Amino acid sequence: MIALEALCVELTSGDDLRAEVAAVGFPAYGQEGLLCLQSLLKDKSADVRWWAVRALASFEQVEQFLPDLLTALADPDADVRQAAAMALCHHPSPKALDVLIKALADGDTMTSRLASNALAQLGSQATLPLLDVLSNGAASARLEAARALVEIKDPRSIPGLMIAQDTDSALLQYWAGLGLEQMGVGMLYLKPE
Repeated sequence: MIALEALCVELTSGDDLRAEVAAVGFPAYGQEGLLCLQSLLKDKSADVRWWAVRALASFEQVEQFLPDLLTALADPDADVRQAAAMALCHHPSPKALDVLIKALADGDTMTSRLASNALAQLGSQATLPLLDVLSNGAASARLEAARALVEIKDPRSIPGLMIAQDTDSALLQYWAGLGLEQMGVGMLYLKPE
């Protein structure tokens, strides 16, 4: 097994292939590997922070590194925020709910889209906060909230999606209509004669 110091050098080498191989090696070092990555999350280089987030996503137990992902979701660099949101898609945790809801309004559309995907992974426990965003959020956040609600398919979202169909946004109307259609709202059933 390669020494942890050498693994850190590979992760920060600037060579994507070497860094990817290194990223998946960190879980073998357990807590020591996490400590190394937590240190790299404070690096001045956005590329180093991005790779630290990528390596964190290789660990299985999200509880070990969830605070680090939540911090990275507020990173000044959009690529790092995207990596954190992607990691939360693969490691859904109810403890990330509030931070992901806030990320729906991120100025970077990819970050907000990935936050929406991560919220959809949480299922019905994200429904009520998403409905609040759908009613009261900024336009871009409302759209991503609708997308997540479509994926979740919680019947509690039906009234909110029906209201969203009457907005001026064609995209919001589309997602609301799709969600309602997938839940069978508005379908006409004819009794066979």
